[in-house]
Amino acid sequence: MSAGLDAQATRLLARLRRGPITSLQGLEELGIARTASRVCELRKDGHEIQSEYVKVRDRYGSKCRVARYHLVKERA
Repeated sequence: MSAGLDAQATRLLARLRRGPITSLQGLEELGIARTASRVCELRKDGHEIQSEYVKVRDRYGSKCRVARYHLVKERA
């Protein structure tokens, strides 16, 4: 892992190692308001992360579309 990654990107990478995470989970579980930005940083650092859009329910029970991220391969 690059020494340039901030604490949020480091937390996100650790969470991705355990399995997929949505942008909503990034906010709720990790306190990361801009999960997509942290994913971008991880990709620039050489990690292969796949994304797809899925429908979930928000805290109010409304359906919404969010990104779900999968760690495919860590940087060498």
